[in-house]
Amino acid sequence: MSSKVFFANLRSRTNRNNKISKLKNLFDQAGFHELIQPADLTAVKLTFGERGSDGFINPVFVRQIVDKIKEKGGKAFLTDTNTLYSGSRHNSVDHLLTALEHGFDYSVTGAPLIIADGLRSENITEIEINKKHFNKVKLAKDIVSADSVIVLSHFKGHEMAGFGGAIKNLAMGGAPAVGKKEQHALKIVVNQEKCVGCEKCSAVCPEAAITVNDKKASVEADKCIGCGECLPVCPVKANGMDWETDLTAFLERMTEYGYGFAKAHAGRIGYINVLLNITPDCDCVPWSDAPIVPDIGFLASTDPVAIDQASYDLVNKQFGFSDSLLACNFEAGADKFQALRSHIDGTIQMRYGEEIGMGSRDYELIIL
Repeated sequence: MSSKVFFANLRSRTNRNNKISKLKNLFDQAGFHELIQPADLTAVKLTFGERGSDGFINPVFVRQIVDKIKEKGGKAFLTDTNTLYSGSRHNSVDHLLTALEHGFDYSVTGAPLIIADGLRSENITEIEINKKHFNKVKLAKDIVSADSVIVLSHFKGHEMAGFGGAIKNLAMGGAPAVGKKEQHALKIVVNQEKCVGCEKCSAVCPEAAITVNDKKASVEADKCIGCGECLPVCPVKANGMDWETDLTAFLERMTEYGYGFAKAHAGRIGYINVLLNITPDCDCVPWSDAPIVPDIGFLASTDPVAIDQASYDLVNKQFGFSDSLLACNFEAGADKFQALRSHIDGTIQMRYGEEIGMGSRDYELIIL
């Protein structure tokens, strides 16, 4: 059975159909007002972006969702979890400062900020799922404790997942450090023939697992937590993993975590994907590369699989930008994410999500 995905494009000629109005209308048309009950503590799950990036969702757009929640009597708060890798969001103090620097202040968004896994990512609860990789998943307690959730996701490429949308936002974004480690469970290896000994990988490794000797990097397997922080910074792509076997398992584990998050809020969770500034990398890297396709619009659904599938399809229907990281597949209809990283099949997220009952890849796109 197909799921409904509501779509608002970016065409606008009056103040009645500007982006602000479109977001509010999208919220209503998708039925999200039915998810919020009076006095609900409603989590708005999003990513505040790593310091140095600017691809994160505009706080002005976030304000529109907060206002709609308040209209229903809900008490909205903006939330995310601390990162596994070292950076500007590794603990709650730095995380909150980064969020404020990026404009997610109460005066702008109308909602307070709560880092859901606590000061040092120790605020944890477990949800039973009984799937192939996990019987239980470890999630951030303050997200699970929310009465209802609106998930706001910036749809873009990703170094390890192929793309990041609603499923990844639930999975990695909803997990404390220990849950993120369970999802990754990968070991990075270095191609010695490619390595130039630049030390960029060792500089960003949060566990000091990478050392450089004689201008060649090597990874201590017992220290590596598989966070993948070293992958995007390597200028010659010498760092990698067993993409054929490790990647499938990684994406399945990630999807099971997303399933656990969705299960914890069954019937009280809505998803909005923002298809603007569609960059080749996640907002967790400290830069934002040029977008790969034109801006598209906003999507909303109560099905995380369907909304990601629709987002994926809409991106691929666009003509790709030649002055971006894309090296091929510029034509409309070609897979832009495969062009970015041919060794990663990000659609595993949707296929496995459908298989375990998280949602449906079959969708009806309702254009508003």
